[in-house]
Amino acid sequence: MTHTKTPFIVVLSLALTMMLGPFSMDTYLPAFPVIGETLGVSQQSVSLSVSVYVIALALGQLVGGALSDRFGRQRVLMGGLAIFAAASVVIGLADSLGELLGGRAVQAFGAGWTLVSVPALVRDRVAGRDAAKLFSMMGFIMVLAPGIAPSVGSAILAIGSWHYIFFALAAYALALVPLLIRAVFTGPGKVSRAKSPQMSLWARYKQVLSTRPAMAFIAWQAGSFSCLMMFITYASFIYQGHFGQTSSEFALLFAANIVAMLAFNIANRLLLTRLASLRILQMATACQAVGVVLLLAAAFLDWSMYAFLAAMMLTIGAVGAISPNIQACYMEFFPTSGGTAAALLGAAQFGIAGILSALSAVMPHTLASVVLAMAACGAVAYGMLARSLLKGRGAIEAR
Repeated sequence: MTHTKTPFIVVLSLALTMMLGPFSMDTYLPAFPVIGETLGVSQQSVSLSVSVYVIALALGQLVGGALSDRFGRQRVLMGGLAIFAAASVVIGLADSLGELLGGRAVQAFGAGWTLVSVPALVRDRVAGRDAAKLFSMMGFIMVLAPGIAPSVGSAILAIGSWHYIFFALAAYALALVPLLIRAVFTGPGKVSRAKSPQMSLWARYKQVLSTRPAMAFIAWQAGSFSCLMMFITYASFIYQGHFGQTSSEFALLFAANIVAMLAFNIANRLLLTRLASLRILQMATACQAVGVVLLLAAAFLDWSMYAFLAAMMLTIGAVGAISPNIQACYMEFFPTSGGTAAALLGAAQFGIAGILSALSAVMPHTLASVVLAMAACGAVAYGMLARSLLKGRGAIEAR
């Protein structure tokens, strides 16, 4: 295992690859009203495409993770980009809700192959606190995606149809191919990994699932991420529907949460020089719990939009420190099955979040309901926080 400093071009390339997932999830959010009008369906029906995307993303990671351990990161990563680009073009030509949902499912399946390869590539290079720092550096770049994505979508809508949003996503995926080949898979950035034993897909997952101490981090991530996903699913309703903001104003309000994520990410990078990943993870999760309590107060006590925004920024911003530390702590357990392990973590967080997001479609379409759903999702993460605090430092703090 190498611990040399990772070239910035490698960090940037991997971050841009990770950005593909949140970017494709958030770019079309401002277009929900016009998509619904064009396809002749309600905005709530269009929001199903988010749930479909998240669930298919989970399935794509389950398949792609084990394949990357078996056949190599490059083949799976490039294959995922090809699937994503082709599906994006299909969505760009869609003229019905069925075509939109079907295209999003295939698009997400390809994105799953792409996303699951990145944590595995990081684990191939470094471990422990070094991995946490690398995940955090990547996260600093990656969280820009959901911040600028709605603005990009709004800009495209201002000059053309919503279909062009998906053509742009196809171009983005194709542009990653030469960048990754040059920066990550050839030359000084080339990744070498520990030899992976020849196993069946089931045997790989059985091996990962048998590592019981790591499973707590899966539950932790699923709970925290589901809270974030619930917000993303209903962000348009919250700010455009409930608070009556325009699409351009929505983009700015949405971006405020990303600014908070960046702030937490920067704080995380600074704290990693003095504290272990688990300790920072505990602190960040506690911040998210406080944010959820404030959101409940804002929703039920009818606080102003700006007070609500501040509470949401704390809740969502904390993810900027939660996710990289969960990844680092969890991936530490898997030196030779990084792809499979990353697949299980990714599939759990996206699959559970997607199912919960889909089920939330039956709840009353009110601000209070959305906030209660976020609190229910986050409760699992807060339970894992309490569990880790009761156990003390634990044996899984990053070295």
